[in-house]
Amino acid sequence: MFSIDNLSVSIDDQSILNELFLHSAPGQVHAIMGPNGSGKSTLAQTIMGNSAYRVTSGSIRFNGVVIDDMPAHQRANQGIFLSFQQPSAIPGLPVFNLLKEIRHARAKDTFDVSAFMNEVKGHLDLLGMDHSFLERSCNDGFSGGEKKRFELLQLLVARPQLIILDEIDSGLDIDALKRVSQVIQKIRAENPASIVLIITHYNRILEYITPDRVHVLKQGEIVQSGDASLVPLLEQTGYANLL
Repeated sequence: MFSIDNLSVSIDDQSILNELFLHSAPGQVHAIMGPNGSGKSTLAQTIMGNSAYRVTSGSIRFNGVVIDDMPAHQRANQGIFLSFQQPSAIPGLPVFNLLKEIRHARAKDTFDVSAFMNEVKGHLDLLGMDHSFLERSCNDGFSGGEKKRFELLQLLVARPQLIILDEIDSGLDIDALKRVSQVIQKIRAENPASIVLIITHYNRILEYITPDRVHVLKQGEIVQSGDASLVPLLEQTGYANLL
């Protein structure tokens, strides 16, 4: 359903990722770990179709289709979702209006706005957010925690098949980490075939979401892969000693 084969990526003629391979079966959770500057976020942005990152070799396949030349909005419409570390503010665009556009793009048809409003309010309750949040402008004056929860709200509305969480655990307390886990569990229960890529420095979020596979990136290369038992080993030894 999702595969990366011999992928190399550069930005401004500087090589960032080198000959990566990663294959995921439907329903799997993959953790991408590694130190700062190892290429984790570059991988996320490349999968999502950020035009600043140039694929110099290899390919990315999603649902059997090579998506290397597909623009980001088409990838989103096909069911790929990336949570941003630093989402941009959009003054004047109410949260609910954006959520309607997300659902419309994914549904590819008309839908009942009243029923959708009730659905979104249920998501807000899950996230511990007031319903008045829907009237605020997207990320305009949001706290760090509100930005994280807004990313999760968009994730719930989008119902994607491939979920990329780029350091969603950064700065979160235990309660917030549990909330992230609840959101992922809900989405996977509704769509058991969905694939999750968790990009993180630390193992905290992986205490709540157990990965099927763990991959360690260093200097743009996957230097080790394994099952969930690799996570506590990384915690004990650190990246430098392991690699």
